[in-house]
Amino acid sequence: MDDVNAYIGNSEAFPILKTWDFYNHAGVSPLPHRSAEAVMDFARHSQSQSYLNANWRPAMEETRAAAATLLHCDKSEVAFVQNTATGLSIVARGIDWHTGDVIVTTSVEYPTNMYPWMNVAARHGVQLVAVSEETDSAGRKAVPLERTLEAAAKPRVRAVAISHVEFGSGQRHDLAAIGSFCRERGILFIVDAIQSLGAVPVDVEAMKIDYLAAGGQKWLLSPEGTGLFYCRKELVERTPPLALGAWSVINSMDFDHYDLTLRRDAGRFESGGANIAGLLGMKASLGLFNSLGVEAVSRRIKALGDRLADGVSARGYTVASPRDGEQWSGIVSFASSTHPAGGNASAHDKIAETLRKEHRIEMAVRHGRVRVSPHFYNTDAQIDRLVELLPRH
Repeated sequence: MDDVNAYIGNSEAFPILKTWDFYNHAGVSPLPHRSAEAVMDFARHSQSQSYLNANWRPAMEETRAAAATLLHCDKSEVAFVQNTATGLSIVARGIDWHTGDVIVTTSVEYPTNMYPWMNVAARHGVQLVAVSEETDSAGRKAVPLERTLEAAAKPRVRAVAISHVEFGSGQRHDLAAIGSFCRERGILFIVDAIQSLGAVPVDVEAMKIDYLAAGGQKWLLSPEGTGLFYCRKELVERTPPLALGAWSVINSMDFDHYDLTLRRDAGRFESGGANIAGLLGMKASLGLFNSLGVEAVSRRIKALGDRLADGVSARGYTVASPRDGEQWSGIVSFASSTHPAGGNASAHDKIAETLRKEHRIEMAVRHGRVRVSPHFYNTDAQIDRLVELLPRH
């Protein structure tokens, strides 16, 4: 196992450190050096030899195996997709919905985990129930677990579709509790893991997840246009692909006969023409996570987040992200006490704009709050600098 400490502030491994204090891994992450090199190696080979003397298909299978290790599942349950939306759409279009079915989600989902279910509701007469986010006395934002379970306990609930980590508040849901509740009642459990995979541990078997989708461009430090889709093996043959192509069938290399016998593993969801360059970059990134151990990565991310939350609180900001127990994530969202979120969102946009232009500090504004999402390679000194440069209150 590699040591996380060897990568903290290591600008050779993470060249972004030379030019930016980057805290938007919840948006689009910079590539590690090893991943960028993998993509460029593909480009160099492709321009001089096309596909000749290449071993890209075996490399893809190594990427699949690395993803399965991270997810704690069998590699036969993993498919490559373009993005989170593609994975969720496979589920939304693949389930035999009936009028009166109910889908439970939350009111603070990223659009990718809302529009597929809104479409299902409009097309099939399905009811979409969105559990509301609540604010506690300290200003923390969260969707209470008990409210989610109450909604899921109502008659005719067919599926619960939820983000592991909410993109705005950074709340991490208790997937193990929700998954057990759903499995006991025969409810499909569908997870958008783009804001968690690579930042906190994900175990699809222990969490009793039926379907999971996650783009690679955020916490997984992988190229855009890459993503992972998990389908529990018992559901693979009951879930039709979103698109069919040569790779979807068992005899994918038989060009002389048409045989529409679909693969019996998650490969049926891959129609063909994969993003080889992106997947090679993902292979390098997944190798890094599996070498470091996601638990070690997660501990480092929590330490950075706690340092940041304590610092901005001391400067008079209200932290909206839950930080207690297992609700914390890599996202720390906070608002000015002088200009609270929703009252003057432009004040937070101004903070982000000033720090970007004058200090080369990159973060985001979501739901009218400043959202900071450091990764394990960021340094304590970078966090302290960010805090110091924030306007006082």
